Amino acid sequence: MAALAFARAGYQVCGFARRTERLETLRAEIESLPRPHGELLAVAGDVRKPQDLMAAVERTVSRFGRLDALVANAGVGQHGAIADADWQHLQTVLRINIDGVLHSVRAAVPAMRAGGGGQILIVSSVVAGVHTPYTATYSASKAFVSSLAGSLRLELAEDKIAVTDVLVGRTATEFNQNRLGGPHSNRDGLPAKTADDVATALVSAAKRKPRHVILSLFDRLILAGGVLAPGIMARLAHRQYQPKSDV
Repeated sequence: MAALAFARAGYQVCGFARRTERLETLRAEIESLPRPHGELLAVAGDVRKPQDLMAAVERTVSRFGRLDALVANAGVGQHGAIADADWQHLQTVLRINIDGVLHSVRAAVPAMRAGGGGQILIVSSVVAGVHTPYTATYSASKAFVSSLAGSLRLELAEDKIAVTDVLVGRTATEFNQNRLGGPHSNRDGLPAKTADDVATALVSAAKRKPRHVILSLFDRLILAGGVLAPGIMARLAHRQYQPKSDV
């Protein structure tokens, strides 16, 4: 949805994904938008492979002349106790959620420097500041990228490259269905944003270049609770993510 929102706003877009059928669907959606709209450069690749990201940046600069913004939003969830989870699942989360962001940033920054500046949007989560049993690896990966965003902001300031930490809360997408590991107790009923809401916020952030983006009051309450009442938040997270077999 982010690529579609940027194209709708007039940006020239490089859409990067592993599944070519998704890219073709995205191309059709962009071409069906009312004109004027941005153009799509579809690039298939894997964020776990730095050479794929570097090739995508090279193709973007060759096609459009420059790279102004990066949305580092590749991510996968995982459910299960740290000591018992499939190691391959944990490794997949770390390689996509952490390595994928690092590879994206390292590929994009040289092109942004050459163009005189840019904007990096790192998609994190409100759980970055909360201790969440049974989804600890995912939460830790988001704590990592939020910390990374703050450090990058300082490192890249002289290059006129802004960095935004986008702290996303519960969103109605296929993310939960694709979560690695076993099912959780699914005690939902929590407020959720749509993918369109998040995409719109990303486009707005690319224009305003804020340090942080938080989409809702409920998300702000979660972040505040992680700081002011960590014990209560941990208990609530335990109830939310406790495996069904333990309920």
